Amino acid sequence: MIISMKNDNRKDNFIYFDNQASTPVDPRVCERMLPYLSEIYGNPHSNDHYFGWGAKKAVDAARRDVASLLNADADEVVFTSGATEANNLAILGSIPALRAAQKKKIIVSAFEHKCVLQAAGAAEKQGFEVSYLPPSPEGFIEAEQLISALGNDVGLVSIMTVNNEIGTVQPIAELCRLAHEAGALFHTDAAQAAAFLDLNVAEIDVDLLSLSAHKIYGPKGIGCLYIKRAIQNKISPLIHGGGQEAGLRSGTIPTMLCAGFGEACRIAQQDRDKNKDILKELSSRFWQALKKAYPSARLNGSDTNRHPGNLNIQFPSIDAHSLLQTLQPHVAASTGSACNTGTPEPSYVLRAIGLTNEAATSSIRFSFGIQNTTEQVDLAIEHIVRATGESELIEEIRL
Repeated sequence: MIISMKNDNRKDNFIYFDNQASTPVDPRVCERMLPYLSEIYGNPHSNDHYFGWGAKKAVDAARRDVASLLNADADEVVFTSGATEANNLAILGSIPALRAAQKKKIIVSAFEHKCVLQAAGAAEKQGFEVSYLPPSPEGFIEAEQLISALGNDVGLVSIMTVNNEIGTVQPIAELCRLAHEAGALFHTDAAQAAAFLDLNVAEIDVDLLSLSAHKIYGPKGIGCLYIKRAIQNKISPLIHGGGQEAGLRSGTIPTMLCAGFGEACRIAQQDRDKNKDILKELSSRFWQALKKAYPSARLNGSDTNRHPGNLNIQFPSIDAHSLLQTLQPHVAASTGSACNTGTPEPSYVLRAIGLTNEAATSSIRFSFGIQNTTEQVDLAIEHIVRATGESELIEEIRL
């Protein structure tokens, strides 16, 4: 049963637990971006004056900061509008080279972000065969699955590092090695990983890797595609024009957003371990308290190898969408990826790991951020038990 909460006027209960959809911008990132709104406003591609030089210097510094996060070289980082564009560039930009090499197959996991699945679908329309690998019930792509799908005609494999709905962390280095042994390029969407994983491209050896600033406390509208130098001649641009970004992505680079992205990457690299501990503490506290109130609640995905700030939880016999609406404006969470906004069907990610429609529609993704507090966790639990008519449990579940 869902109980209306609209008359609860407490001022301290506006809680944001949807950080895998987007994170708030770190104040240090805001500070880094501000000069490029009012002081250094030149075009970074204007080579004949001080204003252009200042903007280009900021873009170059940001590129180095992004590259440092990946242990890559700066000329291997191509700025894009975000991970969606980067994923499209990785997949569709590979097509001419794959065709020239007579590689007619592409492999992706069945629960990739929608932009990867749609880009793969676009490749199918261009005559490519796409294999969609189903994840295990815990949300993993197993090495044996990939091996069975690989062959000499496979040109590209794309498997995300961290799933955006259930948070499972894939064995990317191993999967990449298998793809290379079969002669295929390997791409990973790592947008959800950069906040807590060491993405050392020299070690995991991926050819292509996508990032998005707004998943790591940076601004929306900027991301990048890492392209290993050895394969840069195999990627064709999707956007044509003035030949910016080494000819791989034309258009004027947004200096302010690049500066913010670079600062977000610098902070993510510097604070990675501390931030991981914060997220683990918040998610563990939430899950322990919730299990006291709802012993039948179940965790979707792996209970160990997952994003430290992700909890995708089934509430049996409760409609997740109705519960979230009742919690407004007090607790922000989601029934799935923000890329599916407006989609009435159950989450395709949850269906891919074997959940029934009923189980999928009773599931909520809570994703915690470093700005959240244990007090917010405790208050959110109180809101949830009130909304479901279990107010008598509040004292019992308090930690």
